[in-house]
Amino acid sequence: MRYIRRMPSTADDWSTRHSVLTNARRAAALVNALTGDPPDPGEVAEILYAYGESGTIDLTARDLAEMSTAAARLREVFAATDADGAATALNRLLSEHTGPLRLTSHDGDSPWHPHIDHHDDAPWGAWLLASSCLALTVLVWDRQRPPGRICASPSCPDVFINQGSGPDRRYCSRRCATRERVAAHRRQRA
Repeated sequence: MRYIRRMPSTADDWSTRHSVLTNARRAAALVNALTGDPPDPGEVAEILYAYGESGTIDLTARDLAEMSTAAARLREVFAATDADGAATALNRLLSEHTGPLRLTSHDGDSPWHPHIDHHDDAPWGAWLLASSCLALTVLVWDRQRPPGRICASPSCPDVFINQGSGPDRRYCSRRCATRERVAAHRRQRA
């Protein structure tokens, strides 16, 4: 499906849009959007635009299938309960699905930044897996803990980035945390 060209907001700072944490959050948002059966191509395109993609996004059924496969592989990293598990999952993905680290400016269209996909015109699925692995790897390296997790609510399959200064979060949102707290309270009273 073809989506209309959009340019990132001029208020967006390039370094903020392309920070490691922003790229990791984009990975989590795409994993969540691509988990649906079938994924909504409009939602996937909206996430790509929201995280700084510009130009025309033309997602084919094959693109969505490859991105969904990449998202399923990335869920392994979010499922890790410790840094060792996250590192093991990331090392496997890096060795099986990425190219060598290189810098690119996309022929001068952007500032220099790292890529580990095989080339600038890699398919969406390869790009998603490589760029997400790069961001999640840096977060494990920086924090020495898993970069995120899967929501602890049995009714929510969403993943999230868990990179705050406080204790580790268990739920993807306040809504899920409140729902589970209310359910536990009702079970105790019953």
